[in-house]
Parts: sequence; structure tokens; C-alpha cells
Amino acid sequence: MAQMKRTVIVASAMVALTACAPAGYDGANSSAAEPVAVAAAEPTATVEPEVSASAEAPAADAPPADVDLTEKLVGKSVARMGKVVTDQDGWILYRFDKDTADPPSSNCVDKCAEVWPPALTDGNPELTGVSDDKVGSVTRQDGTRQLTIAGWPVYRYIGDKKPGQWKGQAVGGTWFVVQPDGKKNLSCLPKGTPKAVAPPADSGSSDAGGSGYSY
Repeated sequence: MAQMKRTVIVASAMVALTACAPAGYDGANSSAAEPVAVAAAEPTATVEPEVSASAEAPAADAPPADVDLTEKLVGKSVARMGKVVTDQDGWILYRFDKDTADPPSSNCVDKCAEVWPPALTDGNPELTGVSDDKVGSVTRQDGTRQLTIAGWPVYRYIGDKKPGQWKGQAVGGTWFVVQPDGKKNLSCLPKGTPKAVAPPADSGSSDAGGSGYSY
């Protein structure tokens, strides 16, 4: 079974969270994410995640050269939203209710994956504020490996225009900000059910706002 070697920095404290007021919430005006205070920890022993065979990545295959990798997962607390996970650039990550965690499986492919890019990995993400026993990977249909938290595949959202935004919260009633323990963050739920942004123009799709838009 493939092993994922990770350096873990354990969060020593979580900052107090500002009360969330969903009415009139505007993710675009939220303050930038501030990391939880952390203390350096001694490197832990290599962990072999307990995953099913379907979630096991090929042992020797390296990711394609043109794939953007998520090199770091960071557990943070942001104003109003509370606990989130970001990548190395501060982009907030999400989970999808139509995926499964046991066994891990991603059901966001093709046009969906253009709007919700999967957090891909080479098997060696750096972890801060996220426990290494929560992090694994699942092999996608195209052969790339996607990071999972508590078995749930995680994604970015192209509707977020700068790090720290969470405009993907509750989109379609199925997408939610993911917490460091893999659970859905249900803070700051917008009124109604937001729709996702359209796929990029070069994807050849022109009906993203139509009835077939299910992600």
C-alpha cells in the first residue's frame, strides 16, 4: 500500500471565533484568513492510512507534469466562518455531498471539476492544523490523486476570487466549506440556495445556468 509521508505541525490553540450573522453575509468582504496559533512538533512517524483498495493510489506513478498540486493543507479559523482548511495559497477548500467518504470517491468530474478543481497531490502534503490521521488520497477517474480529509475529497472553487473568500458555501445545497476534521462547516449559510458560477469560457459549455446545472 502506498504511504503518504507528512510533516505535521499541531495547532496548540484555536482563536475565538467572531459570531456569524448569515443575513446579508458577503464573503467577498470577509477579512483574510488568519492562521491558528501553532507550536512546532517533533516529526511524527510515517503513517500508513487505513483506506480501502478503491482509494489506494498507484505506488509508483508520478502525477503528470502539468498538474497543479496542493502542496499544503492548513487548518485555520477565519472571521465569521470559523474553522476552515486552505491550501498553501490561502484558498478555502470545500467538500461535496454527492461524494462518498467510506469508501472515498469523487463524483465531481468533467464540467463539475472545471468549476470545483480537485485538490491534487503527489502524496506528500505538508500539514498545519490538520491531523495526519485525517488526511489521505483517492485516485480519480483520470488517474490523478486527490486529497481527502476524513475520507471526503476536497476542492477549490473558481467563484472565489481571492484567498479567504467562501463564495462556494452551500452552493447547490451540496457544497460546503470543509473543517480540519472533515465535517461540513455550517456557519454563515446564505439565504436561499446559491448557484455555482459557469465553467471557464474555453470549456465549450454555455448552459451552466440551465436546468442541467447540478453541481
